[in-house]
Amino acid sequence: MSTAFPGFPAETFAFLEGIAAHNEKAWFDANRPLYDAGYVEPAKALVAALGPRLQKVSPQVQFEPRVNGSIARINRDIRFSKDKRPYKDHLDLWFWHGEKRGWDQPGFWFRLTPAKIYLGSGMHGFGKELLESFRNAVIHPRSGKALLAAVKQVEAKGYEVGGKSRKQPPRGYQTDPDRAEYLLFEGLHAGTEMPATAALEPGFVDKALEHFAATWPIGKWLVDEVSDG
Repeated sequence: MSTAFPGFPAETFAFLEGIAAHNEKAWFDANRPLYDAGYVEPAKALVAALGPRLQKVSPQVQFEPRVNGSIARINRDIRFSKDKRPYKDHLDLWFWHGEKRGWDQPGFWFRLTPAKIYLGSGMHGFGKELLESFRNAVIHPRSGKALLAAVKQVEAKGYEVGGKSRKQPPRGYQTDPDRAEYLLFEGLHAGTEMPATAALEPGFVDKALEHFAATWPIGKWLVDEVSDG
């Protein structure tokens, strides 16, 4: 059963603003109780509230109300990054499809910063194998037409479909003009943003679910036509 989510507490924003201003281990260690109260516990509560209801939108969606489950770790991977800040200054949640947990399958995402909430459906980037599968689905007459229908359905509700990153189509792929543009995409997603203060409201789960459901035709197309999960 889903649980009620009363909204994020003030401690959430105190922690996110604090870690943004003092992105260092000493501050994090000194404010570990604030991290637990403002980051971990409310994130668990939101995942527990959203997960079962998202399964009514997409029955196959997976979720785990824990860090390294649906809750992304606060620690940044700095091994190959010029940015050596040790911690993220936002909260990321992920609800995925397939048996293997990860961001490499279609799903629902949520990000909370001190100023904004970002949420939506789909995938921001494809790995090599999924990219090839996506392109084949674009050029196939049946799945290509299904993609256009999904995009039309999402755009009709006021959402913008993103993921275009190329200037030229990849070699070896051609399709009808009405969907040739999607060969320039290396991800496929739709979402929205809202003021962070919306996360303080008791009715936030309902509002988030409306956006997730409205953008899900994009994710569903990926699950049906592209995903190997």
